[in-house]
Amino acid sequence: MGFDASPTDRSMSGSSTRSRLTRRGLLKAALVVVPAGLAAATGGIGGLWATADVNTAGKTRFVNRLAVPPLAPSRRDRSGRRVYDLRAAVGSRRFRSGRATVTWGVNGDYLGPTLRAARGEKVLVNVRNELGEPTTMHWHGMHLPAAMDGGPHQMIEPGAAWSPTWTIDQPAATLWYHPHPHARTALHVYRGLAGLFIVDDPKAGTLGLPSRYGVDDVPVIVQDKKFTDTDQFSAERPMMGGTGILGDAILVNGTLAPFHEVTTQRTRLRLLNASTARVYDFGFSDDRPFALVGTDGGLLPAPFHTTRVQLSPGERAEIVVTLRPTERVTLRSYPPDLGTDLWNSRFTGGDDTLDILELCAGHVLGSSPALPGVLAERPDLETAGAVTRSFELGGHRINGRRMDMSRIDFAVAKDTTEIWQITNCGNTPHNFHVHDVQFQVLSVGGADPTPELSGWKDTVYVPPNAPVRIAVRFKDYTDPAVPYMYHCHLLYHEDQRMMGQFTVTDRGDAPKTSPSHGHHGA
Repeated sequence: MGFDASPTDRSMSGSSTRSRLTRRGLLKAALVVVPAGLAAATGGIGGLWATADVNTAGKTRFVNRLAVPPLAPSRRDRSGRRVYDLRAAVGSRRFRSGRATVTWGVNGDYLGPTLRAARGEKVLVNVRNELGEPTTMHWHGMHLPAAMDGGPHQMIEPGAAWSPTWTIDQPAATLWYHPHPHARTALHVYRGLAGLFIVDDPKAGTLGLPSRYGVDDVPVIVQDKKFTDTDQFSAERPMMGGTGILGDAILVNGTLAPFHEVTTQRTRLRLLNASTARVYDFGFSDDRPFALVGTDGGLLPAPFHTTRVQLSPGERAEIVVTLRPTERVTLRSYPPDLGTDLWNSRFTGGDDTLDILELCAGHVLGSSPALPGVLAERPDLETAGAVTRSFELGGHRINGRRMDMSRIDFAVAKDTTEIWQITNCGNTPHNFHVHDVQFQVLSVGGADPTPELSGWKDTVYVPPNAPVRIAVRFKDYTDPAVPYMYHCHLLYHEDQRMMGQFTVTDRGDAPKTSPSHGHHGA
């Protein structure tokens, strides 16, 4: 049985709420047919359906102060590069009252420090692998040479180190880093290897946005987890759904049931969906409006005042929320609009409501300047005469093919703009991430992009049967032997090889048929 979801208006008009109410009525009336053997094995379809959703709204006692990832220390080398040292290793942390959980972390037991650098700086990052297996470190959203990207071709063997270096040349943005080993990405991220990489830009610094890191400019790295009876991370996937792990416990910056003490009138939250499969639809428990000021690749052209922002795995959003003295309000994830049929939505988190983080305002709040009416230039890529490529997502394949590490799917010419049309041909949730670039969304399902898609993006949700058209500009770096990746960023799908490779070459050059593999030994 299908569900024809109309586009959701996420403004304060209330039509988003009406859409969900209508959908709830359809859920109750839905007739779902499954094989008799499955129904018998699960105690009947009614029981399977009834226990498929998670709702923690109003049930969470926020008792733990939100941890704020430290800013990574850095130094200057003789050539003026800003140098960071990262170490991936096994650790442990007591998230609950029982046993300590075995974790992986960067420069600590879980997650990693926030790297921060300015546009125009040259950086060098020394990444040492002290895990028991190979890994990589990918700079998600960063524009950089393919050999520095940290994809599956830049493996770091146990006991070895890798030292990519590049010049940062993109607007202020909230980026992140995480492993990208072939067929093992979901596990490495789920165990805790991830962190923010904030890019600063002098232009953005003059806008008066909240900017004191950890005070009124707060990272919010959201991950869902499942715990075993012995308080370990469970990597068990649900029987139904097919998108990967969906947990019923939420960690924010590695903190369970977190609260943050607000000390200023306005607070900027840098939201990162660092989950492996779950889609969140963020809003506040009292439906207060907030200003969406930035997405994946940086600031929006202007603040967008709304009550919801939906993020699929890998996407980011910067929001500014206003509180009055002594107020308490909960950041919550409401049932996301996945655009799938009722069955697939139910079993992929589409009916879940999750409390994320409590904001607690003090008795006296410091003043904050008003938000400016203009934040950044609107993306405006010239697409006249652009090459169009089509990408069909379905069955863990892109265009009918799974990823082959030895195959480069195509080459693009440097200093050209292409139009990519991505179509989700089934009813399973998918999104689409492109390495190296920030792209402009041209349309979704034939309609103009909504305001939250009006800025630069590197990851976009692709609703079933609603093609997403993006404009992609390739510049600065060429390498016919080392590819960049494009893939679904639901990490179970990525690990099932729902991914492809492309190279950027000088105009007219063909890619090498077999890409170079960089394995970094001790």
